[in-house]
Amino acid sequence: MKRFAAIVAGLALAVSVTPAHADTGVQQVLDQYLAQAGPGAAVHTNSGTYSTGTGKIHEQRRITAADHFRIGSQTKTFTASVVLQLVDEGRVELDAPINRYLPGVVNGNYDGAVITVRQLLQHTSGLVRDVRDAQPNPDGTYPLAELVRSAMDEPAQNAPGAAQNYSNVGFLVLGLLIERLTGTPAGDAITARIIRPLGLTETSFPAPGNRALRTPFLNGYLGGRLGPVFFWTEATTSVELSAWSTAGAMESTLDDIGRFYRALAAGQVVSPSSLAEMRRTYGPSEGYGYGLALVRMPLSCGVVAWGHNGALTTGHYSFTLTTDDGRFAAVVTNTNWQGSGKPSAVDVADKAICSAAPQR
Repeated sequence: MKRFAAIVAGLALAVSVTPAHADTGVQQVLDQYLAQAGPGAAVHTNSGTYSTGTGKIHEQRRITAADHFRIGSQTKTFTASVVLQLVDEGRVELDAPINRYLPGVVNGNYDGAVITVRQLLQHTSGLVRDVRDAQPNPDGTYPLAELVRSAMDEPAQNAPGAAQNYSNVGFLVLGLLIERLTGTPAGDAITARIIRPLGLTETSFPAPGNRALRTPFLNGYLGGRLGPVFFWTEATTSVELSAWSTAGAMESTLDDIGRFYRALAAGQVVSPSSLAEMRRTYGPSEGYGYGLALVRMPLSCGVVAWGHNGALTTGHYSFTLTTDDGRFAAVVTNTNWQGSGKPSAVDVADKAICSAAPQR
């Protein structure tokens, strides 16, 4: 992550935009969430898009469902979906060791003959959380294989299967798995297998070296807030995205990301048996849980939602949840910093979903 180039101070613009015929309670919770969020925040729901604050500092710019932003770890659900498609095709077994498909890749402080594909997907492999010392190409981009290689001398977080500890490195290994079995770059496989078939025209996997977001885009900021005063520096294009690859590099919009999770829940992405595997959470079956790149989130109205969150040092944080009856909420704010107070992004999504009528 690049250091702050400058510190920008200003006054937050408390601009609220509520869609016609929408629930004002959703807007109220979103407005309150702004104290924990960036200069602006928005939630896209079945009833429309609610926005508060601003998408760009020193302007009154509403965040829309068409604004592009970095979805961070929501990329993991796309990566996992391709792996589960390969399971459906009989090319991968979830409980097979990763060495069967990538011999010698998981080595050093880790045993690829023990760590399984499932454990990589559910963050129980024990692989280190983040890449620390990968060597970039001369142009500053990072090969996926180098990212993985550089992490193999890091200490394990846990023995394989013994605990659940989040690992971006695990999803980089899964990117290599996709490349080995499809014969194409992982981003191309995600595009061909998910983005194009679902018609997600505003979603993309960036080419190495391409840091730009398509227009319109949501400016991203790093910094903090003290009451009505914020201190932000723009970070929209500050990250070399190949360093995150299949763990967190993708771009989307609130509209597209909501359609992706609804399609996944509706059985349009993987088979029913593979979706059930994605939803089989580690540990207790009741309450919050993490499966194969899907979060289980019980809501205040008694329904269960599924989805994922994502944060990146481009200054974007997002969380998308959907239910089996067709309700959804896609939340975004233009900073990756999240306060510890209430309401949270989850509270915003909860209010939006529970205020909507079942859709099917």
